[in-house]
Parts: sequence; structure tokens; C-alpha cells
Amino acid sequence: MIRLFVLVGVAALLTTVSACTSPSQPCAGVGVTSGVSVMFLRDGYSDLAGASYELCARGKCAKGELQQEDITRVNLGLPDDVDPDHGTVRLRVTPKGSTSPEIDASTDVKLTRQSDGCDGGAYSRGLAFTKKGGLTTKIPPSVTAAWRQHLKELAAPSTGAATASP
Repeated sequence: MIRLFVLVGVAALLTTVSACTSPSQPCAGVGVTSGVSVMFLRDGYSDLAGASYELCARGKCAKGELQQEDITRVNLGLPDDVDPDHGTVRLRVTPKGSTSPEIDASTDVKLTRQSDGCDGGAYSRGLAFTKKGGLTTKIPPSVTAAWRQHLKELAAPSTGAATASP
């Protein structure tokens, strides 16, 4: 009987020790990814819904089509081992049906390290594009305000009135 209590006690002790020495959740690389993103405020441009975009940095490019929005965020994922030193980021937007870009902007940026709170992390950079300010790492207050409003609209339930059919 005493041996049983000792074995149960040892098992409980080992469980407690192993729980204290191992992390309660995975750590390295969780929640952060390398990349570049651009918040694009469309004030001053014609209708760019359906326009194609290309965001390039560090020899990689992301391509897509713009939706009908006042502000858009486009992202380019980069490899974890990306070189964080200065390099060119380029944004091109070509209206639907056109062969030449309406927007062709570039800037030199250094990626910044984001920690995952453990021993890992990633390199990334956020930029903004406006007709007046071009492509910049300094996010203008107008872009921040437009992005907050956009997020509020996405989070709000639809307020469109439903029509009942007879």
C-alpha cells in the first residue's frame, strides 16, 4: 500500500516537473510572418475596381485584382530568411482594360524585426500609398483613419433593409 502511494506521488511529481519545464504553447515563429504590406487610399483616382496590382520587394511579387473599396491593403509574403537591409518596394496598379499602369511608385525601405515574444521573429514593413504622398513608410493620419473606418464597417452587421416578398 505504501509503495502505491509512493508511485502515485512520484508520478504526480514528474507530471508537475515536466509541466513546469516545457512551454505551455509553441513559441518560435507563432504569430509573425515576414512580408511587406501597403495600405492604398484611393482618393483622387478614377474607379480602380477590377484593376490589377503588383507589389514587389526582394525579388518576389504579389499580384491580384483590386476590389471596390475606398482603402485597400495588399500584402506580399517574404521568406523567413529575407535580408532586412534596404531594398526597393514597388507598387503598380493598372486599370482594367489598360496596358499601362496608372500608378507606378517605388521607395527604398529597410525591413523591421518583429519578435514573436520568444526566441523567434520575422522581418516586415508596413507602407502607405496616397496620390498626394506617394509610397511611404510614414503612414499619414488620413490613411490610418480610413483604415479604422474600413475595419468598423467590416465588423458592423449589415444594415441593409430586407424586403419581404408577397
